[in-house]
Amino acid sequence: MFERPTSGERAVLVQLAIGGELAGDAREELEQLAEAAGATVVGFAGGARATPDPKYFIGSGKAEALKALVAATEAELVIVDHGLSPAQERNLERLLQCRVVDRSGLILDIFAQRARSFEGKLQVELAQLRHLSTRLVRGWTHLERQKGGIGLRGPGETQLETDRRLLGKRIALLKARLARIEVQREQGRRARERHEVPTVALVGYTNVGKSTLFNRLTDAGVLQADQLFATLDPTLRRLPLPGAQTAVLADTVGFISQLPHELVAAFRATLEETRSADLLLHVVDAEPSERARHIQDVEGVLADIGAGDVPRIMVYNKIDALDGRGIDTSARVDRDAHGAVERVWLSAVTGAGIALLLGAIAERLASATVHQRLLLGPEDGELHAWLFRHAGVERDSPTERGGWDMQISMPKARWERILQGKDALSRRICSLAVPCAPPAPATAQALARIH
Repeated sequence: MFERPTSGERAVLVQLAIGGELAGDAREELEQLAEAAGATVVGFAGGARATPDPKYFIGSGKAEALKALVAATEAELVIVDHGLSPAQERNLERLLQCRVVDRSGLILDIFAQRARSFEGKLQVELAQLRHLSTRLVRGWTHLERQKGGIGLRGPGETQLETDRRLLGKRIALLKARLARIEVQREQGRRARERHEVPTVALVGYTNVGKSTLFNRLTDAGVLQADQLFATLDPTLRRLPLPGAQTAVLADTVGFISQLPHELVAAFRATLEETRSADLLLHVVDAEPSERARHIQDVEGVLADIGAGDVPRIMVYNKIDALDGRGIDTSARVDRDAHGAVERVWLSAVTGAGIALLLGAIAERLASATVHQRLLLGPEDGELHAWLFRHAGVERDSPTERGGWDMQISMPKARWERILQGKDALSRRICSLAVPCAPPAPATAQALARIH
């Protein structure tokens, strides 16, 4: 019977090209993930397969070679840069006689180390428990046995069933706590909507400089480091813009290829800040080698969480690191065929291009606001209250019929989501709304409620 070691960080990395070629920076990214988790890399095993092996994932021959490499390097941990089934993970551990961690488990471990806020810790624990719930039979074969001994024999619950039941209870408790926190977040979002304060969210691949850019724009002082997943907990700060405009800037967790589904599910409440944002700043490393793949991975996650249609500006960061490569390193703004801002090239470290970005944000927000007039009847009390919660109310006057003459404004993306809604409230708004003149700018008193 194999008991899994509980310590040791000397790691051998395993990475296969399954049905194709690996990305150019795939090995470097795996090494950075391992180092971010605190492992010391002592060996690497690569290769290629058309399809994964059902028993070991890497194949029996590669598994035997890996066993020899583990013995030669005295490794205590094997990190596989792929998702393993519980059976594959258990089979490898029995053969190698050391701990085996797949890509999902590795990223979850990094998140567990980096989470600082109460909400972040709850989200990571929930993701870990969901991941663990499918792996209770890993190396601990004794958990499958019923408890024995005098007075304990007979029908009853196996230890494995007990563990599953306890995990289920803990998962339900964490979901309930996170639901209460989400109510608080929703109240904050409603307050911003009421006072016409737009939200701008930073998104992008991990380690592209989002936190550095966030600090440069807001002087927030959040942790910034040249490592994967340096910051996890979302942060909101005021963002002064040209023309006396003000927005709220949200810094979110970085994305990565093959992001564990457990993490996406657990962080869905946090990522709601991204989905409900009025504008996304998709930060990209200006280095062209892996730029396209990183953009594709981020766009895939945004689509998964329902943020695929949110307007965005591509922000190409780190232009200061491109000197001498024959690439245009000037800070600049690229526009599409209709003259709208499409890309901003800048350096968050040196500050080059920051003024251009602020101007681009102000321009996109100003052009993406709709203003509507609604003549409500006395039967529209529910709609009247809803508009006060979700829109910027510019004017609200009673009518002779007992209804209300309202003038509202809201970001275009939010308005389009209402127009696409199928519920009775959305249909009623569509039937009443008439475009009107722009509202007055947001007041300083309204912004005082934003933390």
